[in-house]
Amino acid sequence: MSRDRDPIRVALLGCGVVGSQVLRLLREQADELAARVGAPLELAGIAVRRPQRHPEVPAELLTTDAAELVGRPDVDVVVELMGGIEPARDLLLDALKGGRSVVSANKALLAEEGEALATAARDSGADLYYEASVAGAIPLLRPIQQSLAGDRIRRVAGIVNGTTNFILSAMESTGAGYADALEEAGRLGYAEADPTADVDGYDAASKAAILASLAFHTRVTAADVYREGIRDVTATDIASARALGCTVKLLAICEQVGGSSGDAVSARVYPAMIPKTHQLASVSGAFNAVFVEADAAGPLMFYGQGAGGPQTASAVLGDLVAAARNKVIGGRGPRDSAYAHLPIQPIGEVRTRYHINLDVHARAGVLAAVASVFAEQGVSIATVKQEGGDVAERSSTLRGGREADADDAGHGGDAGTDATLVVVTHEAADAALRATVEALSGLESVRGVASVLRVEGLGRPVHALGGAQ
Repeated sequence: MSRDRDPIRVALLGCGVVGSQVLRLLREQADELAARVGAPLELAGIAVRRPQRHPEVPAELLTTDAAELVGRPDVDVVVELMGGIEPARDLLLDALKGGRSVVSANKALLAEEGEALATAARDSGADLYYEASVAGAIPLLRPIQQSLAGDRIRRVAGIVNGTTNFILSAMESTGAGYADALEEAGRLGYAEADPTADVDGYDAASKAAILASLAFHTRVTAADVYREGIRDVTATDIASARALGCTVKLLAICEQVGGSSGDAVSARVYPAMIPKTHQLASVSGAFNAVFVEADAAGPLMFYGQGAGGPQTASAVLGDLVAAARNKVIGGRGPRDSAYAHLPIQPIGEVRTRYHINLDVHARAGVLAAVASVFAEQGVSIATVKQEGGDVAERSSTLRGGREADADDAGHGGDAGTDATLVVVTHEAADAALRATVEALSGLESVRGVASVLRVEGLGRPVHALGGAQ
């Protein structure tokens, strides 16, 4: 019956790793897709920069003029797989303003220009779908936007970048340093020649902005997301995490939080220690996993391949079927929802726990001096452990430095001996921790702050690290 209807004409912008897989699936599954849509899907054209690199595509479908393709009156749906901000932004705005529905996997564009695209779609009655922009093949955005539309989401947190998860997993399993793990990721095709977007957290920040916008009905851009990458994570950090029953993951965390001035949205990306008892700790390699916590539904976990040509193409085809079906029946997809207008919580107000490695001179009074700095900034120490030197002979629980003098007594140490103090704090504001680290760096007995990593329980008390959150 679907063959009796006029076809839905599709313009494909980009035919790289994902685009070529979309093309393949359109060909191989043509009859099934037509049955699901209610009409055949037919390619109107494919815009590429270098047609000679695509001998597998019929020449009559290829064009270098993307704007002309998007503007054709017979095009119903535009599928954008070019990446980048421009010219993708102008092309998609033109498509939407012309009433053509848009399917995009462009996370950077959606995180930066999502409001403009959503407005154009709303004004023209066209659809805007972008499931493939976050977590590849994992159905995530549609459940947040539709399945949980009647619930109140409190937190969305997880691993949304496969490259960094592969690197950190390799460091965990082999003991390799960051540089060696990155090299291996590149050799296996998990890391780009320029891995900046992945390892510095830009990719994850764009995805966090999209997730936060949908979950909390508030416009969040990539610039609103606090971002740290994994370049400074060392083999020592990984070993320290293991000793505490934890592992290190690059996390995207989006929360609706309460404060003295009302609710706000916290969106941040950074490497953090998480307990090995948490489900996210077992997510290895290039896989992604995201936890969604809602009032009524409770915790939900979404897990699967977060990247790859066939995997991302699967999500693109799902959106294309939805957009095409709406064209056939005269329906519309879900509209953008940003009614809440919640403010963005500054990173300085975010509260979590911290793991700090301090290189110190082993001498009398060093523990007391360190504990005093934490106390002055209002950061409570859960545990402190000495490695090397003779600062102390046991792990200690310090609160405001009250036990520090007892530990220092009788352990004068050798002023020429160096040691490492590993401090784990109770929950504290980021601003207070930063002030603590700055003050510690100025202590004569502290040679340097070797590393600072956050410790996230992800909703669970971290008993293994000394005390509950």
